[in-house]
Amino acid sequence: MNRLSRYMADLADTGVSRGVTFAAVWTMCLAAALAPTAANAEEFSGTVTRVTDGDTFHLSGVGPSIRVWGLDAPERDERGGSAATKAMRGLIDGQPLTCVLIDIDRYQRLVGQCFLPNGQDIAEAMISMGVATEYCRYSRGFYGNC
Repeated sequence: MNRLSRYMADLADTGVSRGVTFAAVWTMCLAAALAPTAANAEEFSGTVTRVTDGDTFHLSGVGPSIRVWGLDAPERDERGGSAATKAMRGLIDGQPLTCVLIDIDRYQRLVGQCFLPNGQDIAEAMISMGVATEYCRYSRGFYGNC
């Protein structure tokens, strides 16, 4: 069982998700659908159903929200937050994405490096547009902007 499947199973065991039965079924389906491309890489994918802000969104078929790894966008109520959210919506809303699981954060979001169908890294795109910055604490300079 991979890390994402274990996480979802733990949520089901503790009753944290919407329903134990739903979480258990969802976990089994997710475990069957995930096929890591490298030894330690866990991928998940879906279509973007909602953009929360400039660095967080939701995918169809994936319960927790997705936090974009290596990206730091202003919150919606901060200066530049509306522009970052609008840019993220324009970039990914309704698009199919593939993400590589990096971590699960303290808010129980899946932290992933996510890509559009053409291979474009969405964090890199947001940084290039100037609406967000590289989150150097976590990316350690991966995008070359630290």
